[in-house]
Amino acid sequence: MKRTLVLVLLIIMSFGLFAAGAKEAAVVDDTPTIRLLTDATGIDDKSFNAAAWRGIVEFYGDTVANAKGRGKYYDVVTAQTQDMYIPNLKQAADEEYDLIMVTGFTWADALGEVAPMYPKQKFVIVDVDWVGQPNVMEFIYSEEQGSYLVGLAAALQAKAEGIANPKFGFIGGVPGGTITKFEMGYVQGIRSVFPNASIVDYYANDWGKPELAKAQSKNWFDGGIYAIFSAAGGTGNGTIAQAKEYRLQGKNVWAIGVDSDQYADGIYSGTKSAVLTSMLKRVESSSLYCLEAVKNGTFTGKVVKMTMADNGVGYSTANPELKPEVVKAVDTAKADIISGKIKIYGTYKEALAAGAAPAGLAALDD
Repeated sequence: MKRTLVLVLLIIMSFGLFAAGAKEAAVVDDTPTIRLLTDATGIDDKSFNAAAWRGIVEFYGDTVANAKGRGKYYDVVTAQTQDMYIPNLKQAADEEYDLIMVTGFTWADALGEVAPMYPKQKFVIVDVDWVGQPNVMEFIYSEEQGSYLVGLAAALQAKAEGIANPKFGFIGGVPGGTITKFEMGYVQGIRSVFPNASIVDYYANDWGKPELAKAQSKNWFDGGIYAIFSAAGGTGNGTIAQAKEYRLQGKNVWAIGVDSDQYADGIYSGTKSAVLTSMLKRVESSSLYCLEAVKNGTFTGKVVKMTMADNGVGYSTANPELKPEVVKAVDTAKADIISGKIKIYGTYKEALAAGAAPAGLAALDD
């Protein structure tokens, strides 16, 4: 009897241990983890990096204001200098995140060096299509398409206001092929309305110096520039700051935002904003795309191009001062771009050859 009782007790205990083990196995968390690595401007740039971060937190059902999963599923590390790019990549790989994301072409060389060292690690980079490693997913955007829309909107707004010969400015961050696409689209959008429009440009050679854009914007606004489009990361916030100051003084000048909708950043009185519109480059789409690929087991090294047809780029209509007839015309142009009726050149060389851009700009294709 005792032997039988002991046997029964052992069976019960074994079953209990098995059940506990099964329960523990059932709660294994297979949620993908990601670390975002940014340049010195960080996720508070209100532009490019902010959009990437917004997509990450959205994937986990969180918000930027309430990032509950930060530290558990996702986090971000900011490199104050480019010397930290390789160490930050290696550290993230050594910590075995499911995915490591970097933003901007300034990361390309570092990623190209580190990715082969960690062949099982998944990486993603935005604004680059030349790393070419089997464990790197690369995203590029048709920035020229969205930029055409904001150039068109600014030109049509000026025309609706009765400005005979409006002048326009463009401020870039670090010159290169990606930022050139922004400038070329903007120029072509303007010139579709004013074929001989005066357009000037300036490159700050930095993503995080708003004081440079602010000083240049002041000079240009003082010289009669109507609207300035900045594709310069955090540097471009200086353009918005100067436009806010001048509109508060009653001057009819505009800033044009980039990457994220910067309407709220331009508010200077009530709901009045100095940001007429913003070129929307939905970098958050890249974040969502690559995380879904990791989750579904479909991640692979490849180039993904986000166009207007993919809802990868667009423009903002948040500012109520953007005239309804302008919005209607820009929406028509958007449909024509998607259908192929409107062709937009993404390089300075192509735009020059087609007579779609003026000579003497500082844009670089490489």
